[in-house]
Amino acid sequence: MARTEGIKVIAENRRARHDYDIVETIEAGMVLTGTEIKSLREGRVSLQEARAVVEGGEVYLHHLHIAPYSPGGPYNPDPLRPRKLLLHRREIAHLAGAVRVKGYTLIPLRIYLRGGWAKVELALARGKRKYDKRRAIAEREAARRIARALRARN
Repeated sequence: MARTEGIKVIAENRRARHDYDIVETIEAGMVLTGTEIKSLREGRVSLQEARAVVEGGEVYLHHLHIAPYSPGGPYNPDPLRPRKLLLHRREIAHLAGAVRVKGYTLIPLRIYLRGGWAKVELALARGKRKYDKRRAIAEREAARRIARALRARN
């Protein structure tokens, strides 16, 4: 993401980079109700099981848990309801084609506020196999050992 000014990160999906190979990222707006945005500003959101799905020319975020806003009372919507994402038609067509043809998945990486607007960073990703995860861990540990040896030598 090129623009980082005025961004307040609300939630991050740290597990996504471990479980998926990220091919491309894209920023999308979110359609939220008043109590949802208040709860989001308090940081009461979970991205763990969230997935984005292209349905009928629209993109929806499923299984994103936004906790009910306590002063909201009866105006709180279902915490797990599908939430519409705001993207351009070309972006939706590109994502739909990649998901359908190439077998990618749409995973939310983080939710943040930029200029007061709720945004979600979506990743076009392919799931890693178990041996890929092991290889990534081994490479990371090898790099740590090398860095440690270089520091000890200096």
